[in-house]
Amino acid sequence: MKPTAAEGTEAGFAEAGSLEAGSLEARFAELEFAVIDLETTGWSPGVAAITEIAAVRVRGGRRQGEFASLVNPGVPVPQGIEDLTGISDWMLAAAPRLPAVLPGLLDFADGCVLVAHNAPFDVGFLRAACSECGLAWPRFTVLDTVMLARQLMDPDEVPDCKLGTLAGFFRARTAPSHRALADARATADVLGWLIRRLTHHGIQTLGQLRAWPDVLTSEGGVGLAQTCWRTTR
Repeated sequence: MKPTAAEGTEAGFAEAGSLEAGSLEARFAELEFAVIDLETTGWSPGVAAITEIAAVRVRGGRRQGEFASLVNPGVPVPQGIEDLTGISDWMLAAAPRLPAVLPGLLDFADGCVLVAHNAPFDVGFLRAACSECGLAWPRFTVLDTVMLARQLMDPDEVPDCKLGTLAGFFRARTAPSHRALADARATADVLGWLIRRLTHHGIQTLGQLRAWPDVLTSEGGVGLAQTCWRTTR
């Protein structure tokens, strides 16, 4: 469950000038990506909480491992969110709280390029979660598949760059379902096809993406501004 980024992503999403040189120069096949997705009780980390976290680790187009956990948010799940995701208060009653889950995710993603579909949403919640849990936010390089797709997809191919639309177009092995692991798997498949398109255009490294606005960002200590989000994917 996550909204689609509004047209014109946050100016507060940092410039990519401070990315690690090794990651910038490495070819995509040499990089490891941690594709993440969250389910939450709402749209803003200031007023909502995480209910599910998942990540898929990918290298060379192959899945290397998966991480997934429900998270007890400590607050009731609104009925509209339960209807959308299928995640209920009953399901979360015995789930671990965020401080027991978040370190595992950070360990799982360590050394990876972080990937998300509408990255400011997921990264905004994760940064707020780290602050809440007293954890330092790692210096991730972040790749946003929404913004990448907007650069690569022809309007004649797809009407929009929502995850469901792209997953259907590329015939992803997993259909997104507003559950974190399914959506992370779908995003990982979409990422693989987008990287194929990049290489077809002669783009083979992260460094070559820096000219494209908001596709690639450095999350080393740079805050994400809060914004209003559309409530459709």
